[in-house]
Amino acid sequence: MVLVRLAAGVAVMAAVLVVVFLATQALPSDPAEAMLGRDATPDRVAALRVELGLDEPAWQQFRDWTWNLVRGNPGDSISSGRPVLEELAPRLRNSLVLLLCAAGIAIPLSFLLGIVTAARQRGHLDRALLTLALGLSAVPEFVIGVGLLLLLSTGPVQVLPAVSMIPADSTPLAHLDKLLLPVLTLTIATVPYLYRMMRASMIEALASDYVQTARLKGLPPGLVLRRHALRNALVPSIQASALVMSYLLSGAVVTEFLFRYPGLGTALSDAVSNRDLPMIQTITVIFAAGVVLMNLIADVLTVTLTPRLRGAGR
Repeated sequence: MVLVRLAAGVAVMAAVLVVVFLATQALPSDPAEAMLGRDATPDRVAALRVELGLDEPAWQQFRDWTWNLVRGNPGDSISSGRPVLEELAPRLRNSLVLLLCAAGIAIPLSFLLGIVTAARQRGHLDRALLTLALGLSAVPEFVIGVGLLLLLSTGPVQVLPAVSMIPADSTPLAHLDKLLLPVLTLTIATVPYLYRMMRASMIEALASDYVQTARLKGLPPGLVLRRHALRNALVPSIQASALVMSYLLSGAVVTEFLFRYPGLGTALSDAVSNRDLPMIQTITVIFAAGVVLMNLIADVLTVTLTPRLRGAGR
C-alpha cells in the first residue's frame, strides 16, 4: 500500500510540475521585462530573454527548469537577484517553526478533547465543546486573527505585538512574543475540525462489537478505551491530521500575511506582487511536495496501526 501511495505521490508531483509551468507560462508578464523594468530597451530585453532561455521552445524550457529543480538550482529571484533557495531557506524554516508549534498544540489538544468527550457523550462538557467547535468552524481564519489582534494587541489589553516581523538573522523561537499570535490563530482555526473528527471516531469505536464484547468480559473501562477503542479511532484522525499539517504548511498564507510573519506565505504574496516567476514556481512546488509528504506519512502510520493493511501489503 505504501509503495502504491509513493508511486501516486511521484505522479502527483509530476503533474504539479506540468501545471505550475503551464500556469506561469500563461501569465501576461515577461520575466525579462520584470527584471529590467519598464524603461529597458527592446534590445536589452531580447538579450536577457536569450540569457534566461526564454527564447527556447516551451518543452525545452520545461525540461531545463525541471532538471535544475531536481538539482536544487531553480534559478535566481527576479526581484532580488539572489538564488531562490537562498532567499527561501529562512522563510521555509520560519514556516516550519510555525507549523510545528501550531500542530504541536492543536493535534494533542484535539485528540484529548475528542477522547474525553466521546467517553462522556451527551454530558455538559461534550455539549459545550461541540457547540463551541461548530461555531468556530464557521469563522474564517482571518476573522480569528483580527479578533485576536483586537483582543490582545490593539485593545485595552495590549500584551502581544500586532506584527510578527522577525529579523532575517534571527529565528522565530528567539521572539516567542511575535510567534504567539500566528500560532494561536492557526490553533483555533484547526482544533474544531480535528476535535470533531476524533470525537466521531471514538464514538464509533466505542459502539463497535469488539468494544462491547470487551466490556461484557468485564475488562476495566480504561483498558477497553486504550486497548480496543483508541487504536481504531486513531486511524481516521491521523488522516485528518495529515490534512491539517498540509493546510498549516501551504494554507497559512492568510495568517502569515495578516501578521506579516516572514514565512513562505508572505514570500508567495510578495512574489505574486513582484511577478517573480522563479519564486512563485518554487514555492508552489514546495507546497505540493509538503502535501504529498504529509499524506505519505499518514499512510505509513495508518498501515502501522492497522494489522490487516500490513497483511494486504505483503
